[in-house]
Amino acid sequence: MVSSDQRRRQLAREKYVRQQQRRQEARLKTRRRNTVIAASLAVVLAAGGAVYASVALSDGGKKGSDDAASDAPTPTASESTTPEPAMTVDKKATYTMALKTNEGDISIAMDAAKTPRTVNSFKHLADKKYFDGTKCHRLTTDGIFVLQCGDPKGDGTGGPGYTIPDENLDSLGKAGADGSVTFPAGTVAMANTGQPGTGGSQFFLVYKDTKLPPSYTPFGKIDAAGLKAVQEVAKAGVEGGAKDGAPKKPVTIEKATVAKK
Repeated sequence: MVSSDQRRRQLAREKYVRQQQRRQEARLKTRRRNTVIAASLAVVLAAGGAVYASVALSDGGKKGSDDAASDAPTPTASESTTPEPAMTVDKKATYTMALKTNEGDISIAMDAAKTPRTVNSFKHLADKKYFDGTKCHRLTTDGIFVLQCGDPKGDGTGGPGYTIPDENLDSLGKAGADGSVTFPAGTVAMANTGQPGTGGSQFFLVYKDTKLPPSYTPFGKIDAAGLKAVQEVAKAGVEGGAKDGAPKKPVTIEKATVAKK
């Protein structure tokens, strides 16, 4: 006869197995859903048959969470839980986003006339200290050259609970035959899921000229000192010698502020 203690242990084991099965099913479902925004894609050029590596710089699920690389923690898709913040910035003014990091200060000039809703969102988040103490969780060193930041979770899955529309997408010129434009070194742009209007809080700092589709809102320009600091982080490479992942030299945004110039 099975004792009550044995029965409790058996039920506990069965419960644990069911939990693990549900978690595995959830992971597989999320992975399948996000394969279309895998971090590294092979893009065949129309002319000459050459190839280059392109990356989906993802910032969230369907409406309100952010993304990282496909083989790193995968993003979760969820609906927006809070509304986009009300417009408070001066649409005719320029603003400066100052990032104080453990690897040096980074100053980013932002033009509210070109990207009003993006600038407004960053002002709203910075005022709430949203970025303070967050890590720049992703560095890429092959094909594209960016440092990605803005996730409060530090693993590529966090977001502010709302999304903002794309802006200023034609500012870098017309896409070439390969479907890309050049994001010059020093450009700061919004990450997204690869779908329109899915920007959240994650953004990327371009430290070397990078070709990407014109689907990421370019909203700022890094100052010379800040660009040098990012380039020094890039020189140290990615953890484990990879080409896409957490930077070997950890970068933490200690404090972020946005002020009108």
